[in-house]
Amino acid sequence: MPTTPGTPAEPTAASRPTAPRSRRERPAKPALTRTGIVATAVALMRSEGLERVTMRRLAKELDTGPASLYVYVANTAALHAAVLDELLGEVDLRPAGAAGAWRDRLARVLSSYTSVLFAHPELARSALVTRPSGPHYLQLLEALLALLAEGGVPDDRAAWGVDALLQYGTATAAEQSARDAAPHAQDEQDALTAAVRHASPQTFPRLAALGAELFSGTGEDRLTWGFHVLVNGMSDTARPARTATA
Repeated sequence: MPTTPGTPAEPTAASRPTAPRSRRERPAKPALTRTGIVATAVALMRSEGLERVTMRRLAKELDTGPASLYVYVANTAALHAAVLDELLGEVDLRPAGAAGAWRDRLARVLSSYTSVLFAHPELARSALVTRPSGPHYLQLLEALLALLAEGGVPDDRAAWGVDALLQYGTATAAEQSARDAAPHAQDEQDALTAAVRHASPQTFPRLAALGAELFSGTGEDRLTWGFHVLVNGMSDTARPARTATA
């Protein structure tokens, strides 16, 4: 209805101030769980990179405070270890079923482990110092130890040797991922190849003789050969005698 001069117009619905919404009316946030936290961290790593997977960034993603996460994960290092363990679930622990010689099956499991790290370069570098303790890492250790036992490797050597095998796979993945990320890596490799192949036979007789062999073979062939070298070595190399400690 029309208003008389000097009479303020009645406010419309759009102009009326909105009453503050009670927190009780907001949808409840999902309860925090370690499984949910790790899954969110993995998704964050895939989208933004491992360096962004921090307790503060993860808390923001989960719409909570960092202090709430410490109930489930001790610190950022433990978080990265949990992310690594989650991704280790992709490792093929039974390649080609139970067929093939145990050494070949062992090498295929280790190659699968290395391939998982190849697929996540930042994680490969982190894995050099990260020690996961989750179920997937334990399953990997169990599978490797079972294959070494099947091959007759003494238990004490297998217990030490499995660490050397995983270190080799981890270091290979980390080295390659670092090279792939370096802008001048190929130029440096080409320079090294040229230097070795043109080495003076008088000064570097062995380099001159084996220059081509040093760079031969595919990465996969060299990786598998390295695993076989380590396995053969641990089978024939006794652990040092225990020394008494004061």
